[in-house]
Amino acid sequence: MTNSWHPESRGSLTVHTVSQAELNVRLAQDIAQRLAAGIQARGHAVLSVSGGKSPIVLFEALRVIDIDWSRVRVTLVDERCVPRIHPDSNALLVQTHLLQDLAAKAQLVFMVTGSSEPLGSPAAQAKAASIALSAVGVADVLVLGMGADGHTASLFPEAPNLTDALDMRNTQTCVSIELAHPPANAPYARITQTLAQILSARHIVLPLTGTDKLNTLQQAWQQATPALPISFVLQQTQTPVALWLAN
Repeated sequence: MTNSWHPESRGSLTVHTVSQAELNVRLAQDIAQRLAAGIQARGHAVLSVSGGKSPIVLFEALRVIDIDWSRVRVTLVDERCVPRIHPDSNALLVQTHLLQDLAAKAQLVFMVTGSSEPLGSPAAQAKAASIALSAVGVADVLVLGMGADGHTASLFPEAPNLTDALDMRNTQTCVSIELAHPPANAPYARITQTLAQILSARHIVLPLTGTDKLNTLQQAWQQATPALPISFVLQQTQTPVALWLAN
């Protein structure tokens, strides 16, 4: 990252700056330790993960770490409204890149249960996903990502119901997101955890690489604004957040 600005830890937000080569290995070790502690304390642990291409290397580092994966339940932070065997399904990505090797024993909780078209409406799928996630319980670790536009999960700045999804009084675990202009590479309606559900996690991690994302982070660091949904995660004090940056 060439941006000269570097965030510093504050309040419940800690910043880890490591080399690009070390980032995913060290973060995977940190996540595994937290999951192992959850298993020891409660008999099981919950890991909630984001989709997309960014976390693939992290998943591949995490899946070879020796913990009792049979006691780990994996949930999704967000999902595309496609059958769970669709190439663009986050569930399929998690099965392909995380639930392998030692982590093959973990249990994946699907947001979209259908394996073929037609699926129910996005709103109906979000309601079913809310029930499934609520049954699993609190995430010990929740892995977020961030786009250069400041979105996280499927909380996009231009989402019509973003206000509802960001409302901490919203008792829904998940909501549907239908964008007027979805990303060309993933033109689907989505289901996403609400901000309140994301912040119910015991620990949140946000790994970031790239100058464009650091520039966005610098803006989101200043104040909470719907123009940069990730800012609501960074500006709160309810939940510990660990920011992992590559230098």
